[in-house]
Amino acid sequence: MADIVLNVEIRERSGTGGARRTRGEGMVPGILYGGDKDPVSIAVKAAAFRKALYTGKLLGHLVTLKYGDEVQPVIAKDVQFHPVTDVPVHFDLYRVESGQLIRISVPVRFRNHEESPGLKRGGALNVNLHELELMAPADSIPEDITIDLTGLDIGDAVRAGDLVLPEGVELTAQHREATVASIATSSSMQLDEDEAAEAAAAAAAEEPVEGAVEPEAEPEA
Repeated sequence: MADIVLNVEIRERSGTGGARRTRGEGMVPGILYGGDKDPVSIAVKAAAFRKALYTGKLLGHLVTLKYGDEVQPVIAKDVQFHPVTDVPVHFDLYRVESGQLIRISVPVRFRNHEESPGLKRGGALNVNLHELELMAPADSIPEDITIDLTGLDIGDAVRAGDLVLPEGVELTAQHREATVASIATSSSMQLDEDEAAEAAAAAAAEEPVEGAVEPEAEPEA
């Protein structure tokens, strides 16, 4: 079972007014849905919810929902935050079975920047996808997908379909053919190349043309 346990209460009132009242009582309102059961309005004490959230293992992970003596695995699918204070104001939990395949987006991370010849030469890492959409077992969702940049030079690209994923994890059709990132010429490199080309052109213009005849000096009067 999951490491994080959320002790929930059932909310009698739903909607905007009910959610506002729940927050006023020091709790974070949420909704539990999925499976063959109806959605249920729930709430978690704000301090406990923030503690779980800031572990980094809540959103997009399998967690345990506890209501009295009843427990069940759920996935935290979404958390909404206040636009000014950035505190959590609502969350969505999705009912699952522990081995059930879940469509989920996980972050993409990169390592070994210093082992990339292209980046060493001043190239830039262009990231097209910061998350990859996967189908993964609910009890073994990867924390992230880490991409090794070792050996990548300017012009090289990382394609999602070439990545080695954990056992049982697959890309969805949406990202199967996508380019995740590439190593490109940076603006500073382009500037250096432009300056070098201009210097070469200027030097070529100053060189005497082979076979050209120097004009004769006019006799003194």
